[in-house]
Amino acid sequence: MAPSQSTPSRSALPLGSVGLVVSGLVLQEVGASFAVLLFPQVGALGVVSLRLGFSALILLAVCRPRVRGHDRTSWATVIAFGLMIAAMNVVFYEALARIPLGAAVTIEVLGPLAVSVLTSRKRSRWIWAVIAFVGVALLGQGSFGHLDPLGVVFAFAAGAAWAGYILLSARTGAHFPRFDGLAIAMSVGAVATLPFGITVTGAALFEPQIVLLGAAVALLSSTLPYAFELLALRRLPSATFAILMALAPAIATLAGLLILDQRFTVVGAVAIGLVIVASIGAVRSARPGPPTEPLAV
Repeated sequence: MAPSQSTPSRSALPLGSVGLVVSGLVLQEVGASFAVLLFPQVGALGVVSLRLGFSALILLAVCRPRVRGHDRTSWATVIAFGLMIAAMNVVFYEALARIPLGAAVTIEVLGPLAVSVLTSRKRSRWIWAVIAFVGVALLGQGSFGHLDPLGVVFAFAAGAAWAGYILLSARTGAHFPRFDGLAIAMSVGAVATLPFGITVTGAALFEPQIVLLGAAVALLSSTLPYAFELLALRRLPSATFAILMALAPAIATLAGLLILDQRFTVVGAVAIGLVIVASIGAVRSARPGPPTEPLAV
């Protein structure tokens, strides 16, 4: 679904595009931090409903997707994609409600890392898998304090959903032009989660202050990062983009520290570093494939 681009030489690597990707990651994790601050008022399901709802409205307004002329297979694919988006957001925010942001994102990136390992033909892929396993094992050594077991389970589920998102996004892009598929899928995800958000939260979900904060979460976590990443992908090779995405755990940990006062130890820093190294190594060893999809969903 990401636009195709030629691969620039190392000497011509556009630093502005790198800055856009990193800025998008920062905004995304700041948005996630703001989402955590909303949990006491509307809970994880309420935040998901607000984020997906506003993201869908923005995408529908910008993309104006064509809904006619698609066959049954296309609709089955985009609906599955939308439900995967909903599931990925629900389990990720349920993880954030229980464990620190840095730990949740570090575990979550194992999903795309697994996709890179499984699509690689090189023997070195198993080295990156072992390094990632060691990094995640260190997270349980008190590096972020006591990690709630259910929160860890939700984070692993978010990683599995992210892997499914990558695969389904490619299939959706083959059936729908431009970003029509994403706009429709986001709408499916919003419709799927809104009843649960209303049931759990009630009228509080529609209070003006909550709605504004939910819109801010959607803008920071989805709209702006996605726009930045699309601009960057016009000049960055997909492999470089994927490597930059591996920085997400470090940025999430810093956001958790600065905004949420979620502290970590030296062991935690080492754990995050190992997962980042494994992610970069897995990306570099993976066989060429479709461009990596942006994180902002």
